Amino acid sequence: MEKTAVRNCLKRTALCLAAAVVLAACGGEDGEDLNLVASREDVGRMVILFSPMEKTEPNAENVARNAADKTIAMAEEKLGVTVGYNTYTAENYQDKTYDDVAIDRIRNDMDDIYLMNPDVIQAMGEEGKLRDLSGLACAENLRDVVRTANTVDGKLVAIPQEVVAYGLFINKDMFDRYSLELPETPEEFLECCRVFKENGIETPVGANRWWLETFVMAQAYADLYNGENTEAEIAALNSGESRYSDYLRPGFEFLREMMDCGYIDAEKACVSEAIEGEGEDFLAQKIPIVMAYWGAANTETAYGKTDFNMLVIGFPSSRGQMPVMPMTGFGVGVNAEHGEDAMAVLDVILSDEALRVYAETNRVISPSKNVEVECVPALKPLNDRIQDNVYVLGANAGMKMEQWGNICLVVRQLLGGATVDECMAEIDRLQQESLAK
Repeated sequence: MEKTAVRNCLKRTALCLAAAVVLAACGGEDGEDLNLVASREDVGRMVILFSPMEKTEPNAENVARNAADKTIAMAEEKLGVTVGYNTYTAENYQDKTYDDVAIDRIRNDMDDIYLMNPDVIQAMGEEGKLRDLSGLACAENLRDVVRTANTVDGKLVAIPQEVVAYGLFINKDMFDRYSLELPETPEEFLECCRVFKENGIETPVGANRWWLETFVMAQAYADLYNGENTEAEIAALNSGESRYSDYLRPGFEFLREMMDCGYIDAEKACVSEAIEGEGEDFLAQKIPIVMAYWGAANTETAYGKTDFNMLVIGFPSSRGQMPVMPMTGFGVGVNAEHGEDAMAVLDVILSDEALRVYAETNRVISPSKNVEVECVPALKPLNDRIQDNVYVLGANAGMKMEQWGNICLVVRQLLGGATVDECMAEIDRLQQESLAK
């Protein structure tokens, strides 16, 4: 057996996954992947799941992983199969990402089930490497937004265990101290940052190298997803008639202004993993604002236990506070060795019965339209917007240019010193590349 322990580090690459855990992958010399964990036994029928969750450390305080394990146990008992795990982690920001390793494993048919980020779902769906899940019984109960975001070339290639929503985590006590209203628009957000800065808060917004694209997406697509012409606008982008850069420029200019004013520390963000980089200062009330995913408000390993009044709101946009929702999930390799058993496992762990167990354990938004769970009070502002169908998709497989991963990487160029014009030129190049496929 390969290395039997994995460090639980919260990193963006997998945070937007259905398990809401963020990890990356480390590659060794000569292609050897040092941080692969294998968990399996030579017993009966076996299905192999590639995931950032570790079944090998059952006592680790990871609520998301424990919730997923409950659903896996349901499948094992019902189907008489054993689910073994292959997992990855990384040591620092320079290591190979979970996405890179997932793509390599999918292309080489190394596992049966894969837990994937949206950029991997789209890329592998386009390459025909994932099975169509639309025939599963569990697929009949999916929310329309989940089905839309995970459909590639007419095939439903992934289904999540939760709908991951990103928002701004706010120290309401610090806002009250300076008589600040919670911001709705980009202008109001910048004014709040100015007041904090003038009152001695050196860096009002805690940032990392993964999630600043949420600001960009909220501003870029607020009208697209909440207006009357969503399908037509996406069709124009897919044909090249419209440019993504025209949508994205205001968000990049907003980030540039935050950097220039010192409201975020670009240098620190470039080398900071999600939550690890900014979490300590937020909990210590040194900074009033961070960005994170829904589940971080529920777990004590992130922001589930604070010494202050915390609220989670949407990102500033022309339409007010805007949740950003990247769609991710589980898929089965088209040439999976244990493909039929893998499909059966997914049908159990993504059934309403299992999703209810998962959602009640994690207190998250379910992909099933039949499963509702009451959220913690801190999440109510974000949840209210989502229940009103006000949000933007951080990932949409119906867009030819992949969003979540590409925009993140271009934002990282901005953090590294690129101009807004240079970033927009890169977006134009990516769009042309997508059109040529």
